[in-house]
Amino acid sequence: MSILFYNFFLLLYKISVRISSLFNPKAEKWLKGRKNIFERLRNTIPGNARPIWIHCSSLGEFEQGRPVIEKLRKEYPGHKILLTFFSPSGYEEMKGFTGSDWVFYLPLDGPVSAKRFLSITSPCMVLFVKYEFWYYYLKKIRYRDIPLILISASFRKNSPFFKWYGFLQRKMLSRFNHLFVQNESSKELIDGIGLSSICSVSGDTRFDRVIEVAEKSDPVPFIEKFLNGYKCIIAGSTWEEDEYLLSHLDLEENKIKLIIAPHEINEKHITGLKKIFQNPLLYSVLSNEHPDYSAGNTLIIDSIGLLSRLYRHASIAYIGGGFKSSGIHNVLEAAVYGKPVLFGPNYKKFNEAVGLIKRGGGFSVSDTESLEKKVEVFLKNENEYSRACRASENYVQSMKGATQKIIQYIQENRLLIN
Repeated sequence: MSILFYNFFLLLYKISVRISSLFNPKAEKWLKGRKNIFERLRNTIPGNARPIWIHCSSLGEFEQGRPVIEKLRKEYPGHKILLTFFSPSGYEEMKGFTGSDWVFYLPLDGPVSAKRFLSITSPCMVLFVKYEFWYYYLKKIRYRDIPLILISASFRKNSPFFKWYGFLQRKMLSRFNHLFVQNESSKELIDGIGLSSICSVSGDTRFDRVIEVAEKSDPVPFIEKFLNGYKCIIAGSTWEEDEYLLSHLDLEENKIKLIIAPHEINEKHITGLKKIFQNPLLYSVLSNEHPDYSAGNTLIIDSIGLLSRLYRHASIAYIGGGFKSSGIHNVLEAAVYGKPVLFGPNYKKFNEAVGLIKRGGGFSVSDTESLEKKVEVFLKNENEYSRACRASENYVQSMKGATQKIIQYIQENRLLIN
């Protein structure tokens, strides 16, 4: 990619967002969130603050960056933290995050906007989480000699960074002081383009995050009363395709209950779920003192913020998204509790899912029949079930420590001073 093409991409992106904002709520939020952004930054961030700036593309990247943010807050309490997002799904969800001092949208890249942003914020250190590489921001950060770190990165050989036309992408990577990658295959790719001296394997900080959440989480109210001693499948972040498979399970014959936490909980989707499952209960009804908590064998979670705690109640976990082109959702939230984790066939671009399968804690199902067979195995074969539970828990625990490696690098290189 040439700089001319990159500039054309930025212009085209700006135009497309403006057009999309006329009918797309997400694009409208993207645009409105950046209105008068530099004025608001100047009026909010003191000139002498010199914050640690952490940038996340969206909510998923924030969850990867969060353990590092919290550790920096603890180790360097005298430093302010500026958190930025590119996507509305990240900003709108975390704009009230108290672990940082300021949360903003990142202005769209460009030579003028990057210069203005850095002049106003004057960060003392910058961390980008996983990906999203903005040429002018990275260039001007490097020119100002501000320490710049990429964390929890993951690369594949078909990426433009490793193609003949990827000069600009490789240039962006070279701007970083250090690249912390998730696995050895990513490091081998980085080594192959001559950046081995600034790259090391740290692992994925999401493992640290899910372990911390699991250790601090409490049981979800009313769930034990609903289960009433029954084993259960907890299906999280499900879409229509997942729900179709789950609706064919014979819960009564297997003497098991089903709890579904769908990806979308709007009225239309909940109404659809009530049609395909027989007499399901809603969590909102349980929480309003339903007279018979254990009635029925299917419960729909029509509230947000419960899923990471919900998996502790599972006998078997099912993760949705595996029949979508975008792929599965977070398998680690369930695996951390030592549960067998099932998901659809579109998982291969997710390192954690691949790793979980290799360890024997994760299992891909492609249709109703394969789902039924796997559930039957875990319900009737105690040895197989126990082996899968141990594999899931051991896998997550064996992968912790990425956050500490990043903090150790910052401390050893004295990038921040208390």
